[in-house]
Amino acid sequence: MTDHPSTYNARDTHRAGIQWDDRASLHQVGENNGLLDGAKALRTGTFAEIVRHMMNLPEETRRRYYIEKAGDREYRADEVAELAQRNDFPPPE
Repeated sequence: MTDHPSTYNARDTHRAGIQWDDRASLHQVGENNGLLDGAKALRTGTFAEIVRHMMNLPEETRRRYYIEKAGDREYRADEVAELAQRNDFPPPE
């Protein structure tokens, strides 16, 4: 998994495209964000792993969850479904 990129010598500070190997976590919609937000994650892994896990849930169940990706970006069920259809979405390992 990638972490925050190094700025040493100003190299490798930006990679184009979706970073499927960034850290991500699955959360329940409606939970309060805060100091212990990371501890409330239901599942953690790479962004691709969590997208894949969420897509394995029944559609009506998916809406109860969201993915939080490195950098505090949140992805809701509709956006996750779109990501899973992308040509660059990695296959399971």
